[in-house]
Amino acid sequence: MFLTWVFGDRGRWWSGDTVAVVTGANKGIGFAVVKRFAELGLTAVLTARDVERGSKAAEELRDQGLKNVEFFPLDVSKADSIKTFASWLETTLGGLDILVNNAGVSFNEIHENSVEFAETVIRTNFEGPKLVTESLLPLFRLSPSSSRILNISSRLGSINKVRNLKIKATLQDERLSEEGIQGVVNMFVEDVKEGRWESRGWPQIWTDYSVSKLALNAYSRVLANRFQGRRLSVNCFCPGFTRTSLTGGQGTHTPDAAAEVAVSLALLPPHQLPTARFFLGFGPYNNKSTL
Repeated sequence: MFLTWVFGDRGRWWSGDTVAVVTGANKGIGFAVVKRFAELGLTAVLTARDVERGSKAAEELRDQGLKNVEFFPLDVSKADSIKTFASWLETTLGGLDILVNNAGVSFNEIHENSVEFAETVIRTNFEGPKLVTESLLPLFRLSPSSSRILNISSRLGSINKVRNLKIKATLQDERLSEEGIQGVVNMFVEDVKEGRWESRGWPQIWTDYSVSKLALNAYSRVLANRFQGRRLSVNCFCPGFTRTSLTGGQGTHTPDAAAEVAVSLALLPPHQLPTARFFLGFGPYNNKSTL
């Protein structure tokens, strides 16, 4: 398996008490990530917006002998749901060690580019993961092996997709803050409402999805800098063109293949664990760059 040839069996630092939370995990990459964590012996928390689908997904894994899978409903777009989940996590498991922000939506087919649901996409793909992360930060155990956040992102959120030089400069500023990122996102939403988004230099492919991932990447960098040297690693991973519902079942590889890489990154040995990195593709350590 990928994990074995990346760092070998001696790199195993986790145990059954290690808690990994995965959002949007009733299907696709999220489901595959939960399954792989459970197979490797961690306590894997499967979350999903839909209670019935989430429960069914968790039961499917338990039926495969993976009894170390927990389920709790979580809608990342709703503050009350996040608060309830955080309370359950603290009471039931005492905290977490790994967070994989996987939940995400797009309302476009592969070759479409509508921004009709831009606000929902931004709320789910950027503001949701950010609120989940901030709500769970006090619950990270920050052990000597380091806690980890892995945000499932996309190359569509690369800074070079932005044609507006002012927006690009804002996001590349070393002093960038969370407020600055939110300001860029608000500007995009306003441009969509006013019908000027096409002329304002925003990404041209899957525009709303791209902007949401652009913001998520920027937030990941800011958060990584905030926790630099404090035993919390924050990285992003683009799984590439994966066969999921988001791509209409099209793609070059399966969710299981993407999950194998994602989990390998989340479980890197402490001495090999980077922070503020963007991982793209497959192979040892992938093709990584600075966020």
